[in-house]
Amino acid sequence: MSLERPDRVDDDDAVERTPDELEALLGDLVVDRDDHLNAPGFVIRPDTVQETLRTLKEQAGYDHLSVVSAQEYENRYESIYHLKKYDDPTQEVSIVVPADKDDPVSESAEPVFRTADWHEREAYDLIGIEYDDHPDLRRILLPETWQGHPLSMDYDKDRPQIATLPEHANPLEDHHKDAESDTMFLNIGPHHPATHGVLHLKTVLDGEQVADVEPDIGYLHRSEEQMAQSGTYRHQIMPYPDRWDYISAGLLNEWAYARAAEDLADIEVPEYAQVIRTMGAEMCRIAAHMLALATFALDINGDFTATFMYAINDRERVQNLLEDLTGQRLMFNYFRLGGVVWDLPEPREEFFSKTRDFLDQLPESVEEYHNLITSNEVFQMRTIDTGILPPEVAKNYGATGPVARGSGVDYDLRRDDPYGYYDELDWDVVTEDGGDNFSRLLVRMREVEESAKIIEQCVDLLEDWPEDERNIQANVPRTLRPDDDTEIYRAVEGAKGELGIYIRADGTDKPARFKIRSPCFSNLQTLPEMANGEYIPDVIAALGSLDVVLGEVDR
Repeated sequence: MSLERPDRVDDDDAVERTPDELEALLGDLVVDRDDHLNAPGFVIRPDTVQETLRTLKEQAGYDHLSVVSAQEYENRYESIYHLKKYDDPTQEVSIVVPADKDDPVSESAEPVFRTADWHEREAYDLIGIEYDDHPDLRRILLPETWQGHPLSMDYDKDRPQIATLPEHANPLEDHHKDAESDTMFLNIGPHHPATHGVLHLKTVLDGEQVADVEPDIGYLHRSEEQMAQSGTYRHQIMPYPDRWDYISAGLLNEWAYARAAEDLADIEVPEYAQVIRTMGAEMCRIAAHMLALATFALDINGDFTATFMYAINDRERVQNLLEDLTGQRLMFNYFRLGGVVWDLPEPREEFFSKTRDFLDQLPESVEEYHNLITSNEVFQMRTIDTGILPPEVAKNYGATGPVARGSGVDYDLRRDDPYGYYDELDWDVVTEDGGDNFSRLLVRMREVEESAKIIEQCVDLLEDWPEDERNIQANVPRTLRPDDDTEIYRAVEGAKGELGIYIRADGTDKPARFKIRSPCFSNLQTLPEMANGEYIPDVIAALGSLDVVLGEVDR
């Protein structure tokens, strides 16, 4: 079947170890067990983080650090490293690192997993945990002058905050020009069309080449995690996911929360609703990739009248279908825990006909985009062999989605950690081996065709579904109160990559901790690897190829 991984090998890293075998491998590093719903959890001392993670990475094959969750308790701080395998993400393990309440210091994981750099900086910024041996431990979402840590228990939200001008000064202290140096500091953004939102790139040039580039995020921080922690599982959280990646990934975002909460509360979604969810999610994926295609062409060729408007036109046709299905064009709020809010629009035949009409014209549109873009000599010169991201570097940064698959990393949660109705359908995971800006675009264009195949099969199933078995929702309790200290991390394959949710329950109807694993956050962290040594136009191309949405990066 097409969903079987073609590269699966029988080596020691691919063998699934039991929790007891993992504990034996870690030996004295483990001080306690803390099983989560999705993975065995091992509690370790805060000074053994690197040794523990390196053992799991090199001897057990856990090469994907999905996310670092951090939180404060009454008697301690805690960091949780959620580990998976790129070769088999169903093999998961959680490394729990408690830190002293009065002196919250823990060893940094950055020397083992490069992606821990940004994740630990966020934990320091918002929670207040300090990480020894971190190469650059400073705030990442808030200004350096910010007082306190917003998600800590003693945070004073009424305290006045002042961001002083020196915080935004030129980082090159010596302002001079001489014959020996061509070094120059250049601000790109935060208010610039090519940064795809409010993103500031602190760029150092050596002559015309990029010596260093640092993404400066946090301009769009909206406290999404805190708002989710203030809402009830059953009714109040679901409207928020649409607003993370607010452009077109609404149903994909909703599914990330739904999957985590449904597994947390042991809710089984009816098969009919799973098919509807799968169809709607792939419509959102096409809409997202069409926007990525449109804006990327605008970044590279400045092509607004043809490519941009053509792609937006196809995106609008998808949005029309999603509006028919959900009643909204962007903020859908269509998923419910246990299913969807209502059945397909009536008359159903008209909805199916409109969907098939869109699918029928899509191959011709994709072919036209290839003629306009991938066959364009200028576009090829700007994107082929620029923005190179080697596969092992992509893994080390926790890159996922088209960014990772464009580097040949064969990782897709729809196939590798099945949910919804994906494992019952015939489709292929798309990869490209180039690892450059061109390859990432090709992955998205080919994924549009695979999404169309999935939608067509869903329509076939829904057309023939027995009338008396069209059950759109499971029987969900009016109030959900998962057991105290129950923890789970669940993820779906969003348009940009692995979109995950970590939830810790405290026995009430609201989460005690709600952490969003944004694929854009980890993907954006790879930009310096792609841009250093390139020219300024190549930086813009590399950033466009990442397809980031800053509302999801900052959350």
